[in-house]
Amino acid sequence: MSRHVAIVTDSTAYLPPAALQRHRITSVPLTVVLGDRALEEGTEISARSLAEALRKRRSVTTSRPGPQVFADTYRAIAGTGVEGIVSLHLSAEFSGTYDAAVLAAREAPVPVRVVDTGMVAMALGFCALAAAETAAAGGTLDETVAAAQKRAEGTSAHFYVDTLDYLRRGGRIGAAQALLGSALAVKPLLELADGRIGLLEKVRTASRAIARLEEIAVERAGSAAVDIAVHHLSAADRAEQLAERLRARVPGLGELHVSEVGAVIGAHTGPGLLAVVVSPR
Repeated sequence: MSRHVAIVTDSTAYLPPAALQRHRITSVPLTVVLGDRALEEGTEISARSLAEALRKRRSVTTSRPGPQVFADTYRAIAGTGVEGIVSLHLSAEFSGTYDAAVLAAREAPVPVRVVDTGMVAMALGFCALAAAETAAAGGTLDETVAAAQKRAEGTSAHFYVDTLDYLRRGGRIGAAQALLGSALAVKPLLELADGRIGLLEKVRTASRAIARLEEIAVERAGSAAVDIAVHHLSAADRAEQLAERLRARVPGLGELHVSEVGAVIGAHTGPGLLAVVVSPR
């Protein structure tokens, strides 16, 4: 059955390539600027290279796709015969990606609904998957948008970082919060709420912070049918161990994704990131 509605997202969804292909989702890459080099996330810079650059305190910034990139993407997709496009993106509080997509949508040859999901990483990825499943079942533009928004409303994202300094440098968290988080050498737990990053709790040690992250994920999941993603940056062992514990403790667990974040999110969190996304089905 041909699909009448196409799905576009951006590279910060961190959907596996196989999932993008299987669900026919188009991903538009953001850019990481390393020194004087602009590199596309996912193809031209790896998380490992990014982490090494951060450890060496090299200059790292990020950049949205330009409106023309989205315009070209929408035009190419329209050429396949679809009747509309749903374009789902990371929180507009973090990036101008949503604004660039909105500008391009005005000139697209088919209707384009651009959605600021307020999410990032697999919190965004799960929204894109929900939209793709609805579109594959013959859903309209409105129904596809509604499916993504419903998934976003129930999804939570909590994460641990070794330091708030990277978030402070990128303007993703206020200087006062960063200072509070570093006071007395506490380890910060953060949450994604209303499209923004906020300081949730301060824990004395990394091990206690990670244990608390696990408890929060279990509480959020409850006995409902949920999908979970565990993200990390240069913390693969921690991520795998956390995933195994969640697999044993969450009774309604569906899909469990374990992956390293890409360079864009990594640039703002730094090595040591550990995150859990819980998304009700």
